[in-house]
Amino acid sequence: MRAELASLESRIDYCFSDTELLRRALVHSSLANESRNGPGSPLHDNEQLEFLGDSVLGFLIADALVLRFPEFHEGELSRMKAHLVSAAHLHGVARRLDLGSYLELGRSEEMSGGRAKKTLLVDGLEAVIAAMYLDGGLEAVRSFVAAHVLDAPVSSDVDAGTDIQPAITNFKSALQELAQSRRLPQPKYSVIRERGPEHSKMFTIEVRVGKDWSGQADGRTKKIAAQRAARGVYERLLEAPEADAAAAE
Repeated sequence: MRAELASLESRIDYCFSDTELLRRALVHSSLANESRNGPGSPLHDNEQLEFLGDSVLGFLIADALVLRFPEFHEGELSRMKAHLVSAAHLHGVARRLDLGSYLELGRSEEMSGGRAKKTLLVDGLEAVIAAMYLDGGLEAVRSFVAAHVLDAPVSSDVDAGTDIQPAITNFKSALQELAQSRRLPQPKYSVIRERGPEHSKMFTIEVRVGKDWSGQADGRTKKIAAQRAARGVYERLLEAPEADAAAAE
């Protein structure tokens, strides 16, 4: 088991001090129930950890969205959060981590294809998040959520046969990818002006994509201003037909 746990730790970029927490996060109730009828000490399943992980994940997603998008209204933030904590999105995260290979299942669940079931994978992912929180605190989980949940690729709900379009959480990256797909030059950012005292500066950032696509925005930090400027150009470019966008260059 230790080798398998080390492999999973490598995938999630976190090394546990207490690996029993990670193992418990992977134990499905089907195996825990079987262990109660067999020799040895019964195993604890991951259901309590899944319950805790759901709340930890929700808090960290909300916290990250507020910090990334201070200008967004509650409705916009709620829509983005709803996608990021949805089963469809988390299923994609779990599959990319190959989490199903590490689940500890009972015989019946194993034989019925439990390692590929969306519900088991999502529950297991939330349990792993709780285990990371209990082992290393919020900051340990924050790094994982940023890398694997917030900035994850587009998710697809295989069971429903439909694509779930993600809420964009990084407009600079989105603009770069859109420009590349339209065969346009990569975005270039520049500081137009800074104003205000050192403790309360306001920055104006301009982004340009080639000669004809540009936008400016203000922000309390350069990062916020750049995200706002990128969002404006991204939304206009997205609405423009590909032929028109290319012709503008």
